[in-house]
Amino acid sequence: MSVLLSDVVSGSAVGLRGRLWRLSASELRAAAVSASAEILRLEAVRVAVVDELSVRPDDQVIASRGVGAWLASNTMLQVRDGKKIAALGAALRPFPAVAARFDCGDCSFEHAVLIVSFCESPPKGMPEEALPRCIDLLLAAASGVEATTTKVRHVIATLERLFESDEIPPAEDVDRNELRIASTLNGRVVVRGDFDALTGEMLLSALSNLTMPTPAPDGTPDSRSAAKRTADGFTELIRRYLDCAKTGMDGGQRPHVNVHINARDLAEHRDCAATPSGGGSVSDLDVGHMPWLGPLSVSQTRLLGCDCFLSTVLLDDHGAPLDAKPGKRLVTAEQRVALIARDKGCAFPGCTCVPAWTDAHHIRHWANGGPTVMNNLVLLCRSHHRLMHRKSGFVGKWEIRIGVDNKPWFIPPPSIDPQRHPRPANTTFTT
Repeated sequence: MSVLLSDVVSGSAVGLRGRLWRLSASELRAAAVSASAEILRLEAVRVAVVDELSVRPDDQVIASRGVGAWLASNTMLQVRDGKKIAALGAALRPFPAVAARFDCGDCSFEHAVLIVSFCESPPKGMPEEALPRCIDLLLAAASGVEATTTKVRHVIATLERLFESDEIPPAEDVDRNELRIASTLNGRVVVRGDFDALTGEMLLSALSNLTMPTPAPDGTPDSRSAAKRTADGFTELIRRYLDCAKTGMDGGQRPHVNVHINARDLAEHRDCAATPSGGGSVSDLDVGHMPWLGPLSVSQTRLLGCDCFLSTVLLDDHGAPLDAKPGKRLVTAEQRVALIARDKGCAFPGCTCVPAWTDAHHIRHWANGGPTVMNNLVLLCRSHHRLMHRKSGFVGKWEIRIGVDNKPWFIPPPSIDPQRHPRPANTTFTT
């Protein structure tokens, strides 16, 4: 019995396995692609039909307490899956561009859910007029055979960092960080943590080389699982830290985190998604980028840029490197010694943080023309440094100025002091 390629997709799967051997490899590939396209088409049909049924329910649907539950009771779907189908149909109504792409089979069910979820709860700092542009970017990432959930989530994360608001993005909220270490009854230790993206970037960077598969001397592939290699790498990381018996020198290079950002974006945060300059590439959006965990908001990137090892790469119009300049530290070791002598630790009024736990903060950011000189630098602990760079709490409210005594003075916002009397730098540490 012969088997036609069209029969494979349109016919029943009963007895098909015994006949597929008649197809060539190219025909099998074509059948797999056609079947996948047919699944997308039928998925869109089901969502549209279920949504229309939810708008015009009959007695059976009403008796089932919703169209999602009715669908589950009449198919092999679980109730939660039936409700997801009904929910997507309702969510697509206000966003015809997304619905059109989904209906034509160019956007999967999972990607459509992610996109409408972003549209329904956009970043608080995003203006309404930016939504169509954001939808275009999301649909571009979700369309075609190269679309992946990772790409769609990356665009969403980029847009969330782009439209910074008074609310810190969850991925950058260090107050949510948790690490639990507990011993078990059999004498082992269980570690469970939840960290912000920057801490995760540091951890992944530190573990990268230590978790690579290591073949045996005779060439036998590494038999360890990924989880076992990560555990071994983490053990080695702790051993090396303890062997060194130090956390690093103040003012020394910090090579464990790399952040990439365009110079013009770091100098001035632009509402480029609200007022697009053309093109549809996510790489054009003005956010920072970490090699491991992706997008990083401009405010967080500026925080890291205050006291960093800076490398400059000249790019052409297509983003291809043309030249690279040698890296240099913005704040030298000598400047840091002088800052410690002047500020004695975190200079923010009332803070008791020691110098080893501080960053050198540019009062006027160097990307905006602020020089890396003593009268434009001040030591701040990571907590106060972060607050100075954030819109929530401090940024744009507290001001730092170097007084006639060549020391930093802090001017509080009117909500704290209506007269805004300057406050001297922290005097907890005395010589």
